[in-house]
Amino acid sequence: MAVVYQALHRRVSSLICRFHSTYVRKMRYLNQLKEDDSLCRQAQTSGTFYLFHNLSPFLQKVGKKYLVPHLSAAEMKRILEKLQEAEQWIEKSVLIGCSDEHRPHFALDLGLLEKSVIESELQGSFTDLRKALFVVDGKDSALLASAQSLLRWHDSHQYCSKTGQPTQKNPAGSKRVCHASGITYYPQMSPVVITLVSDGSRCLLARQPSFPPGMYTALSGFCDMGENVEEAVRREVAEEVGLEVESLQYSASQHWPFPSSSLMIACHALVGAQHAEISIDSLELEEARWFGLEEILDGLKREPRSSKQDDGSFLPWFPPKQAIAHQLIHEWVQQQSA
Repeated sequence: MAVVYQALHRRVSSLICRFHSTYVRKMRYLNQLKEDDSLCRQAQTSGTFYLFHNLSPFLQKVGKKYLVPHLSAAEMKRILEKLQEAEQWIEKSVLIGCSDEHRPHFALDLGLLEKSVIESELQGSFTDLRKALFVVDGKDSALLASAQSLLRWHDSHQYCSKTGQPTQKNPAGSKRVCHASGITYYPQMSPVVITLVSDGSRCLLARQPSFPPGMYTALSGFCDMGENVEEAVRREVAEEVGLEVESLQYSASQHWPFPSSSLMIACHALVGAQHAEISIDSLELEEARWFGLEEILDGLKREPRSSKQDDGSFLPWFPPKQAIAHQLIHEWVQQQSA
C-alpha cells in the first residue's frame, strides 16, 4: 500500500510541477535578465518595447478600442534613426516582463524627443496614465502601471543620496549603483491601506476636493513607519472619519502607480452601528457619508458623464472596475446580498 501511495504522490507532484513549469521558467528567465547584463543586452535586440513620453504611455485607437503597441527592436531602431537619435537610447529602457515564450518586454521613455513627430510617425498619441489604465485591457494596464513606476523611480534616483555622485542603472533597470560609494539602490514601493468601512448595513465612502465631481471611494492612506496593516487601518479610519474599528478583514492587494509607486492593501473594516456618527478631518476630506445597498447599486451602474443633474449637482459614482476600491465595494454588495 505504501508503494502505491508513493507512486501516486510522485505522479501528482510531477503533474503539479508540469502545470507550473511555464510560470517558473518565465520567472527564472526574468531573474536571469536582471542579474546577467550581457544576457539582458542581447534580449533588448529581440524584445518588444512600450513607449512613453514624460511618463505618458503611447496608445493607438483602433475603432472604439485603445491598444498598446508592442514595438520590436527593429522598429525602435528605425524610428530612432529617422529622428537622428543614437542607438544608445535603447539602453535607457527598463525590463517590465516577458511573454510565456520568453520574449522580453521593455519600457522606454522618449521624453527628450519631439512628441508630435513620434505620434505622427506611429499614428497614435501619448496619453495620461490615469486615463490609459481604464481604456486598455487588464494585462496591458498592469504592465503600463509597472513601467511608469519604474521609469519614474529611475528619473528621481539619478544621484546617490550619500555622495551626490551620479548613479548608473543596470541594463534591466532593476537597480542603480553609485560606484563612488558602492551603494546599490533598488526600486521600492510605499504600502497604502485602502479600507471600506461598514456598520453592518451601510458602507462609508468619501471624497477629496481633488476628485472628479460626484466620485466617492473607500478611505486610504500611507502606512506610517513601524505600523502593521491593522494599525494603519485603525489609525486612518480614526483620523479621517472619527470612527473606531472593531474588526477588519484583508481582501486583496494591487500595485498602483500614483502618486509614485504604491502597494494598495485592501481591507474591510467593521465599526459599531451605535457609534457610527461621522466626524471628518476637513484637511483630508471634502465629504464622507454612509451609503445604503440600493444607493450603492445605483452608483455602480452610473458613469461619470451620466452623473450630472439638471441643477448642476452630481449623483454619486464610484471608481471603475480596474481599481481595487471597486472590488471592495462589489464584495460588500455581495455580502449584503447573501
